[in-house]
Amino acid sequence: MAARKTTGAFAAPLLAWFERHGRHDLPWQRPRTPYRVWLSEIMLQQTQVATVIPYFLRFVDRFPTLPDLAAASTDEVMAHWAGLGYYARARNLHAAAKQCMEHHDGGLPRDFDALHALPGIGRSTAGAILAQAWGDRFAILDGNVKRVLARWHGVAGWPGTPAVEKQLWALAEAHLAAVPSGRMADYTQAQMDFGATLCSRARPACAACPLESTCVALREGLVQALPTPRPGKVLPEREAVALVLENEHGELLLQRRPPTGIWASLWTLPQADTEAQLREWFEGEVDGDYDAAEELPVIVHTFSHYRLHLQPRRLRRVAPRPRVGDNEAQRWVARADLGALGLPAPIRRLLDAP
Repeated sequence: MAARKTTGAFAAPLLAWFERHGRHDLPWQRPRTPYRVWLSEIMLQQTQVATVIPYFLRFVDRFPTLPDLAAASTDEVMAHWAGLGYYARARNLHAAAKQCMEHHDGGLPRDFDALHALPGIGRSTAGAILAQAWGDRFAILDGNVKRVLARWHGVAGWPGTPAVEKQLWALAEAHLAAVPSGRMADYTQAQMDFGATLCSRARPACAACPLESTCVALREGLVQALPTPRPGKVLPEREAVALVLENEHGELLLQRRPPTGIWASLWTLPQADTEAQLREWFEGEVDGDYDAAEELPVIVHTFSHYRLHLQPRRLRRVAPRPRVGDNEAQRWVARADLGALGLPAPIRRLLDAP
């Protein structure tokens, strides 16, 4: 790391660049409220701005305030999140809204520890909310900022390791001293914009960089090497089977996933790890001929820690056993009503297909 660097050599050029090239008209910036900033920060975790914008607009149209979100049902929240992925974010958002109603008079707390204690709000997200919503002097360290700091300071080592992350946090906080009063929201957005547009992972635009003359990685030919990549690992492959079951009215049988784990709390198809398990469930719950099911194309979906190969089968004009009816974990749903439920994106695409 180049210890001789001054904090002003980073913050001032970055803010000047932001004035000319930064994003000033994102929907959560106008109006900029704590609730809208918080929602955007959660949605932007591991998701690009262009993907988030339409989801954000639909979400705030249905839940314009924190009390509106807190009062909503789980199904409503998950339905408006469905397709954005990483569904734990939506569950945490909903839980945090309820805690704010109970403990913080219906609003987000303007206190780092209280904000950090809410579900789904980590250290960087808390700092981003405080800096952008209230202009408070807090650092952020998302993936874009880690990449920028690692390159500019020449910090080697995978940023996911505690020692490297601690070093990057210290650098992020040191730069705050050079940020002019009243510019924290701009500075925070500038870091994210700069990392997303110029100092990108694959093809950084070094020739247009406002920090070009002071970047250690550029000077030492390490731009492509920094930040140090995560040690490679092969994703395990898993297989499962699922049933698309339609009754005589064309309604589909859906089941709610457990509150934890993959696709938690979303509605999806009856599913099992093996054919034998799914057949056993079918014979106990449904009146029909399992062997007559039509085999549909395999769905391949990659989660963060494994890749799933899901074999769906479709069977029409089936009926539930007399003792089996709609409940909180299982229900028959008309196709026209699917939009009111939270469904995983690959399952929704399957059910939307002709």
